[in-house]
Amino acid sequence: MRYEFRIAGVVSDALAEAFPELDRVPAPEETLFLGTVIDEAHMYGLLNRFQSLGLRVLEMRRMPG
Repeated sequence: MRYEFRIAGVVSDALAEAFPELDRVPAPEETLFLGTVIDEAHMYGLLNRFQSLGLRVLEMRRMPG
């Protein structure tokens, strides 16, 4: 399933490298990460990575299709 993660602030190239499975889209005052989440363990792993790097997830949502 494809998901969108909306992150507070602009995520640097160095931090974005921690998420090779996601595409990064800069937006004003936030960063979007988009990609396929394989299963629940993968989802929790991504959320844990965001948190451990000090990134605040504003919103996550499943993409249509």
